[in-house]
Amino acid sequence: MSILSFLLGEKKKTASVAKERLQIILAHERSGRSAAEPDYLPALQRDLVAVISKYVNINPNDIKVNLERQDNLEVLDIKIELPEAR
Repeated sequence: MSILSFLLGEKKKTASVAKERLQIILAHERSGRSAAEPDYLPALQRDLVAVISKYVNINPNDIKVNLERQDNLEVLDIKIELPEAR
């Protein structure tokens, strides 16, 4: 990293920002939260729609986000239906 980029700061790529957000959410979930806290999945779904809509024209209903828990395993399932290429 050059001193100039350190001082001015570098603009992060959208994918890396989304990855960091997902890691924070998953770490928060694994640390344990009370049942009274609101579910983060609707907010995650809205964020995904906003990011993907920058690049592809999609219907917000075409993105489904689900968290499945089985024993000690948690799976974040994200299904995105993209329109057919013309």
